[in-house]
Amino acid sequence: MTYCVGLMLNEGMVLLSDTRTNAGLDNISTYRKMFTFEDLGERVIVIMTAGSLSVSQTTLARLREAIDDPDATPDTSIMLAPTLLKVADIVGGMLSDVRAQIDEKLSAMQGASCSMIVAGQRKGGAMRMFLIYPEGNYIEATEDAPFLQIGEHKYGKPILDRVVKPSTSLLDAQKAVLLSMDSTLRSNLSVGMPLDLAVIERDACRVTQKRRIEAGDESFRAMSEAWSVALRDGFSRIKV
Repeated sequence: MTYCVGLMLNEGMVLLSDTRTNAGLDNISTYRKMFTFEDLGERVIVIMTAGSLSVSQTTLARLREAIDDPDATPDTSIMLAPTLLKVADIVGGMLSDVRAQIDEKLSAMQGASCSMIVAGQRKGGAMRMFLIYPEGNYIEATEDAPFLQIGEHKYGKPILDRVVKPSTSLLDAQKAVLLSMDSTLRSNLSVGMPLDLAVIERDACRVTQKRRIEAGDESFRAMSEAWSVALRDGFSRIKV
């Protein structure tokens, strides 16, 4: 299990993922869940994954292979696709194909599953963010629903529901996703450090800020403790 969250705001996009994967309590590992594809100033695409590593890693490997193919076309390469909607189509189709192939190989076992968040912008186009389901279909972030989550999302959703809106600043958005992750880390052992944070400013067409937050990071620990104090103080002030 994992937790990934993406916010699409007027100023840009903020994305955060954990790195934990496990196959039982005695087999816990760290794998990157956030992957960046950039043609600086022209196009940026960030993909975050949750679910089966066999599905996500195979899907990403095939997406990279398509990018490097000298015969790549706008229908096969996410770096040549004319729109972010077409990018979502390519990723969704690849994810669906890989999942079906792996499910067939694992037919005697429980099927493999993976979901993804795809976010980005091309020069001259709008910022867009999609949640792609294991079957390859997807939904898009909108002004009414400016954030998307995959993985173990329920613990981190309440703060996002309360504070995130399109006008939220990128700085406040980073605070929101980090506190959303902090709530998830405290409530579910299948989500764990380190964390990967990326910020994409509107029209920059590149990742403008990237940060790896390791276990024991002082600023993250201070934010977590301050949030705990604020919650306890707020709770004590409420009258019944």
